[in-house]
Amino acid sequence: MKKKPDKQKDMEALRKELESSGNVFLTGYEKLTVSQDFELRKAVRGAGGKYRVIKNRIAEKAAEGTAAAELLRELKGMCSLAYTSGDPVALAKALTNYAKANPSFTFRAGMVQGRVVDVGAIHELANLPSKEEIYAKLLWLINAPAQRLVTAINGVGRNLAVVVDQGVKENKFKG
Repeated sequence: MKKKPDKQKDMEALRKELESSGNVFLTGYEKLTVSQDFELRKAVRGAGGKYRVIKNRIAEKAAEGTAAAELLRELKGMCSLAYTSGDPVALAKALTNYAKANPSFTFRAGMVQGRVVDVGAIHELANLPSKEEIYAKLLWLINAPAQRLVTAINGVGRNLAVVVDQGVKENKFKG
């Protein structure tokens, strides 16, 4: 059993992480084996997030005065947190894919960019494209008109070259 100073250190460390993370997912992890827990942590790290099993009372105290206070109020049962300051979509996708493969892992609620959301919103978030996909589509949309313009301009020169070449082959130009 941890002593009070150790619990205080855990609470302060969790408070710092909650303050720096705008995206937090509250989950239940009952009946997960060690290997399943290892795979979950690996998936969360791959999505750029962190995963932590929490003590309910310590989490509630650590969240006081932060955006996560509403999310971590009156917790019951075995709880864990997955959080990131990066892309919430990537983390939501990783957690949702893991939950599909392991039904004992469940979502309880979440906080996305400082706003508390329910389980349905987390599943909707997981269905969104990632930031990288959105950036790629946006860049394609920006680049497409310029690419068409260059193709049209090059087409005029190419067509002129073809006409001149045909004229030379058919001896249309007599000098």
